[in-house]
Amino acid sequence: MKTQIKEHARLQWINLDTDLPAIDDGSDVIESLTQTPKTLSCRYLYDDRGSELFEQITDLPEYYPTRTEQVILDTYVSEIIELTGACELVELGSGSSRKTHTLLTAYSQLDNPLHYYPIDVSAGILRTTALNLLDSYPLLNVCGVAGTYERALANLPPRIIENRMLMFLGSTMGNLDDRDRDIFLTQVKQALQPGEFFLLGVDLQKPIGILEAAYNDAQGVTAAFNLNALQHLNDRFDGNFDLDNFAHLAFFNPTASQIEMHLKSLTDRTVKLKALDLEISFKPGETIHTEISRKFHLPTLEDTLTAHGFPPLKIWTDAQSWFGLILCQSQ
Repeated sequence: MKTQIKEHARLQWINLDTDLPAIDDGSDVIESLTQTPKTLSCRYLYDDRGSELFEQITDLPEYYPTRTEQVILDTYVSEIIELTGACELVELGSGSSRKTHTLLTAYSQLDNPLHYYPIDVSAGILRTTALNLLDSYPLLNVCGVAGTYERALANLPPRIIENRMLMFLGSTMGNLDDRDRDIFLTQVKQALQPGEFFLLGVDLQKPIGILEAAYNDAQGVTAAFNLNALQHLNDRFDGNFDLDNFAHLAFFNPTASQIEMHLKSLTDRTVKLKALDLEISFKPGETIHTEISRKFHLPTLEDTLTAHGFPPLKIWTDAQSWFGLILCQSQ
């Protein structure tokens, strides 16, 4: 771990050397792109450019999750604070920390120092966001953590005050399959002390037309976001993916209750990643599966959280029950 003060007296910066060995040597890419069917970890969607594109997605008219979750936060933030009391805020996948403003503004009304730990793999957006927050909140202290969820949860800084709330908003847990979700919840449990809080935002089941429109926007921003994963591979591993030879594909899988994002090859082609000494052949119509976004059934999720030691204290939804915000307390 590398820690240093950068650019602002109230900003601490922790660099967890985000290029993990398994990523840095490309072994995960080799394994996933040489299997049938081909896959790619969704982490490759989130370089600095990918993070910028995702922020644009959250403003699209078709993309309901961000604004719906924001409405829930705005409506019920006082109840959240009443249940948790003063606490440090740790946010996984913080991005622009847009929704966090609601919580920071509310917690700043308490007679306690504000401590916020944004965690993101994109160091660029993390630094920009941290500096903007410090300008907005004169009493705020920020410790930005650049790294993956796994490493960040295992290397959180010592507590300043003896209460924390870990936040995982935006239904990002929907990107995890059952196995990875269970691993993740175990890591969250290990990172929190008994009695501390876990605030989770989840996208709920709804009509297929609404779901598929959210991932196939008319402006093509989600398509650019998906295709950027190939550019990320080009940049990282000296590749020659031609993005014009691939198309964005997103659809709802009702059996698994999830949106699936793929990149579909339009031609018969061989691609090289020179740094990995890897050649990958594609047939027309063949896909790379890049991401899932699961849509949850609240009673089932409640059972899962309770089984992992996070019994929900309170669950809030919007008027249409499109999105859920769950406050859990670690046992």
